[in-house]
Amino acid sequence: MSENQDELIKAQNELIGILFEIIKRLQSNNDLDTEYFKIIGKDSRTENENLRLNEITKERKDNADVVSRLLKQIESN
Repeated sequence: MSENQDELIKAQNELIGILFEIIKRLQSNNDLDTEYFKIIGKDSRTENENLRLNEITKERKDNADVVSRLLKQIESN
């Protein structure tokens, strides 16, 4: 019985870790959205701002890919 409880606690801890990472990535994308819309809303942008827009887009995609992978991991368990 103790072994089953240990396995359950381990599984719960893994799930909590995965959910924490998902929340962290989604919050990061929210923050990036805010920055993105501030830049995109300008009448004219500098080269650095255009580069930053590209970085934001890449980082958002990376975060979305990680979230998708983590959700699939939860689904398969």
